Amino acid sequence: MTQSEFSPYLFILIAGTCATDIWRWLGVLVGARLKEESDLLLWVRAVATALVAGVIGNLIVSPSGALAEVPLLIRLGAGAFGYVAFWFGRKSVLVGVLAAEAALLGAAWAFSAL
Repeated sequence: MTQSEFSPYLFILIAGTCATDIWRWLGVLVGARLKEESDLLLWVRAVATALVAGVIGNLIVSPSGALAEVPLLIRLGAGAFGYVAFWFGRKSVLVGVLAAEAALLGAAWAFSAL
């Protein structure tokens, strides 16, 4: 491999490192000094939760792909079932997600078999 063939890969490596690794290291340095109950972390947590809720709402109300073929009532029911499982599963996200997926797949399969 000649130097001219190697230079694009070197550029991608350096540009990718500068664009992402610097921010990661700054995050580690700053994050170690933040208190878990600080207003900044509470705000970040609230924004992250709102983003996840928005994505889930978008997946339920206006999905694309194969999920769009599942009726809205089944998607809403599976989401509600996962929410209830989350609370009964000691606020475990894994329990809520797995319960919602099982309900969605089971109901979609049952209604498609009719």
